[in-house]
Amino acid sequence: MEVNFALSEISSLIPWLVWIVPVVGALLIPLLSRVNSSVRDYAPSIFALVSALLATSLLPLVFAGETLHHTISWIPSLNINAGVLADPLAVLMANFVAWISFLIMVYSIGYMHGESNLTRYWFFMLFFIGNMQLIVLSDNFLQLFFGWEGVGLCSYGLIGFWNKDKEEHMVGSPNHKALGLLQSYLPSHAGMKALVTTRIGDIAFLIGLLLLYAYAGTFSFIELAENASWAKEMAAVGLLIPSALFIFGGAIGKSAQFPLHVWLPDAMAGPTSVSALIHAATMVKAGVFLVARVGPIFYVAAEAVDIIAPFFMTIAWIGVFTAFLAATQAMVAKEIKKVLAYSTVSQIGYMMLALGSAGLTSDFAFGFSAGFFHLISHALFKASLFMAAGALIHSTGTRFLNEMGGLRKNMKFTYIAVLLAAASLSGIPPLSGFWSKDAILASVLSMDSYSSWYLLYALALITAIITVFYTFRMVGMVFFSKTNLGKNNNVHEAPKIMWIPYMILAFATFLLGLIGPAFEHFLHDTLGASLKSQFGLISHSHHSGLNNVAVASSLFAVIVGGFFAYQFYISSKWSADKVINSNSILSNLHTFFTNRWYINAIYYKIFVLPTVKLSGIIFNRVELGMFDKINDSSANASQSFSTLSDKFDRYVVDKAVNGFAYVSVKLSKISRTLQTGLTQEYIAMFIAGIIIVVITMFFRIVL
Repeated sequence: MEVNFALSEISSLIPWLVWIVPVVGALLIPLLSRVNSSVRDYAPSIFALVSALLATSLLPLVFAGETLHHTISWIPSLNINAGVLADPLAVLMANFVAWISFLIMVYSIGYMHGESNLTRYWFFMLFFIGNMQLIVLSDNFLQLFFGWEGVGLCSYGLIGFWNKDKEEHMVGSPNHKALGLLQSYLPSHAGMKALVTTRIGDIAFLIGLLLLYAYAGTFSFIELAENASWAKEMAAVGLLIPSALFIFGGAIGKSAQFPLHVWLPDAMAGPTSVSALIHAATMVKAGVFLVARVGPIFYVAAEAVDIIAPFFMTIAWIGVFTAFLAATQAMVAKEIKKVLAYSTVSQIGYMMLALGSAGLTSDFAFGFSAGFFHLISHALFKASLFMAAGALIHSTGTRFLNEMGGLRKNMKFTYIAVLLAAASLSGIPPLSGFWSKDAILASVLSMDSYSSWYLLYALALITAIITVFYTFRMVGMVFFSKTNLGKNNNVHEAPKIMWIPYMILAFATFLLGLIGPAFEHFLHDTLGASLKSQFGLISHSHHSGLNNVAVASSLFAVIVGGFFAYQFYISSKWSADKVINSNSILSNLHTFFTNRWYINAIYYKIFVLPTVKLSGIIFNRVELGMFDKINDSSANASQSFSTLSDKFDRYVVDKAVNGFAYVSVKLSKISRTLQTGLTQEYIAMFIAGIIIVVITMFFRIVL
């Protein structure tokens, strides 16, 4: 039910302020930096806190089952309004974005202490948060797209923050090659890679938007949902599913799903606080939110013309394949942040799987709420893990897992936080990750009317096993294995301003796990009611209960993955290197996974290197060979003309002027001799003049 905002004009402003406050804060950072560095460094957290409190003030709408929608005129000539849509989906998302972002900003005060160019850092961080909230709270595609591009710009600026490109900020093993190409990247390269790769998805997104607008005549989510006649027109010309897939292409880019997944692992070249923000609260979650926002619209639209399956099946398959693809790379990654990056790509894949399954069941809210539940759960434990990883790197001076070890005694708080968050990521009960992953598996099981559902489920289950393995591989190598720090073994706990934020999030995932079934039920009912009021989609509450097969599968994944991780990396009873080297198949698989399935290298071979080569040819032949020669010729011609002009000025103009002056001086001297001052001489000159005139007239008459 929609709230009548005549009740309170102030209440209608709150959703606007949620995203405006961080944006304004970002614009004020350069001015605050002129006051002093302390004001500049602490003010961003205050702006983030204000935005979080404003988002919290919207929660009563969720509990009341209400939606706040407010618009203002934006482009009257095209009948386009700007607006905010604070429905349960947006309000819940806005709160998790705001509060996790706030904790990351607090963490940043300690993590970034002593770094240069912090004005730029704080500007982009606040602008990042503001644009993400703009995405979440927008009521139309066009406005959302502005926030969409804003987070893309910020990701470029923050991933490449250490633009001096020092080797210590590199991501990837320095000498590692795949297909003859180095697989390590400096921050500036990683930032550009993120920008270019995500732009591919953004172009697809824009094409989809324009196709939709061409037939629907509106960008508004509410208007698209209220009248599905546009869907029939697009379906009649075969453009409905393509336009939906183009829009999904934007989500593929932003959320780093196959085939545009390659940018996210290399984005680890940025500061760890940036990694936490991108992975937990912004950027990659934008794609998931987009699918959650447009999924019901296309579900209703496609249902009207009976072509539901292709769109949602594509989402599900891309999601589950990406989950498996990234998980295999995470279990062989050597850097702690890369393990977490691959993990994010994988877990986003799970969310996409759930949202895809939503459109392939009779109860859309089932998969819809499962995907959103995992988004929330993942935001908590992944933000905690990334910030803890930053503390570990900060304390040990290394990003490589094999150079750490035995740190549970040195960094007890970090160890506890990582253990809780890792357990949640692995899906160990009763933490939140167990319930949310279970809900996803259950949503796949509900797709029994589709022949390929068991393949999706099998791949999701295998991925769950791998997830447990790589997670506790990381835990074992960092905290349990023999220390490899050598003389640098003076590791100590991170400052309180760093470990308190990620400890809060670690305990949050634990507490959320304690109420996991109740929270899942709450999400299902709340989002289901919203889907019914906005789209007429009927939810069946009996679907929200536990599925015995899914629970058994989750526990099986924990046991199998945990067993092997324990044997290899915690108890160290087995040697991973010996097992891999003793079997050619395992050795080849290890190389294959380490080389990222060669996908990244192939992209460079096919797209990057030819483009660089072509740009080199254009530079040498066009820029240097043509334009520079034209410029040089123009410059030489101009120089020659100026030289000629100088000579003409000196030898013609100057001599003429000087000659005229010389003659004038001579004549004046002569004339001065005639000016004696004697009256008789002037009379004589006058008479002589008369005589000359008379003689002249005489000759003219005669002749």
